[in-house]
Amino acid sequence: MSTLSTHVLDTALGKPAEGIRVTLESDGAVLGSGVTDADGRVADLQPHEEPLRPGSYRLLYAVGEYFASAGRPSLYTEIVVQLQIGEWADHYHVPLLLSPFGYTTYRGS
Repeated sequence: MSTLSTHVLDTALGKPAEGIRVTLESDGAVLGSGVTDADGRVADLQPHEEPLRPGSYRLLYAVGEYFASAGRPSLYTEIVVQLQIGEWADHYHVPLLLSPFGYTTYRGS
């Protein structure tokens, strides 16, 4: 069984993105959610006592509220990252590098 974490960095400002709601879903069910802290991380996105089984998952980042609260225009209102958890027990870390008009993500460590 696996674990999952994420954090968001605002590359336009060169700092962590605080205040973004992140939701973890699988098969349409919400497994966990939280808001990024001052370090751009969500403390308890996934309950620690319930590791993730192999399968398909979605991370939803509500970035529209983040940009609107700062009075910054943005192309995006929500970013969805679809990912596959493998058969092996492992930790998955998914950083989101964000700017108002672009983003990228990757598997971190």
